[in-house]
Amino acid sequence: MKRAAQALIVLVFVCLAAAPALAGATLKIAHATWVGYGPLYIAKEQGFFQKNGLDVELTVIEDESQYAAAMASGSIDGVSNVLDREVIHFAKGTPEMVVCAMDESAGGDGIVASGAIKTLADLKSKTVGLDKSTTSYFFFLTALKKAGVAENTLTIQEMAASDAGAAFVAEQLDAAVTWEPWLSKASERKGGHVLVTSRDFPRTIVDVLALRKEAVEKNPGAEVALAKSWYEAVAWYKANPDAGNALMAKAMGLKTEEMADMAKGVRFFGKTENVDFFDRKKPGNIFEVAARAGAFWQAKGIISKTLDVDGLISDKAVTEAAR
Repeated sequence: MKRAAQALIVLVFVCLAAAPALAGATLKIAHATWVGYGPLYIAKEQGFFQKNGLDVELTVIEDESQYAAAMASGSIDGVSNVLDREVIHFAKGTPEMVVCAMDESAGGDGIVASGAIKTLADLKSKTVGLDKSTTSYFFFLTALKKAGVAENTLTIQEMAASDAGAAFVAEQLDAAVTWEPWLSKASERKGGHVLVTSRDFPRTIVDVLALRKEAVEKNPGAEVALAKSWYEAVAWYKANPDAGNALMAKAMGLKTEEMADMAKGVRFFGKTENVDFFDRKKPGNIFEVAARAGAFWQAKGIISKTLDVDGLISDKAVTEAAR
């Protein structure tokens, strides 16, 4: 009887440990139309959110100013966005925390140039189209800095990334900072080519999943459950890429082949990649990337003080979800 009682106690603890940490915590998460955010729909459709005690509502907001305002006001609980942009929003007062990394651009963004431009140094005195209000600017100046090219030695025409790609193909610009499909279309212009891509500058354009701190306080453990759901969704996608592309394409209103092409320029961050990226001992970790972005935007006068990196980023969700 004593052994039976002990066994029953052990069984109870095992069941409790296996049960979801939450009971139907509801989160409203916004994102733009981008392949890197697609596994959120896999997590929803495959039941990973539900299994981990979450009820997640996904909503598409294409305009950054709109989802930034929604995060600041509390109209949404979380957002999927590029890390350097969330650095700005946090520094300007949005009470948020980065839960995990989602993906990084690994060739999906780049600089296209005319035939006369062979290296980044050749951009001097040339006209380049880009959007200064997005991470394209951060990526571009990161590339220029590595090449030793000063921004004031060239002319920047501000426009949306897609418009920049189209203007380049129409021979209205010497170069453009853009993304697919305009990288592939660069050759439609005689001599047009891809000068560099985000593959040449890893850990620069990184997407993250951020939650309002209020949502975490209201639902203790929600950040861990969200990270775990993301890990499971990425693992499922890597094992089922064709089905995953079809599912994500349907959710975002794209063709499956479009989603598959976009996915070629993205590296998804699952459990292993997140644990590695959040390790302070490793070069190029998320804390370093955020600090670099903070220094960049501070130098540009977009934020007024040094970024509180530890206030924005914690490794709790990433590490606990990996156990």
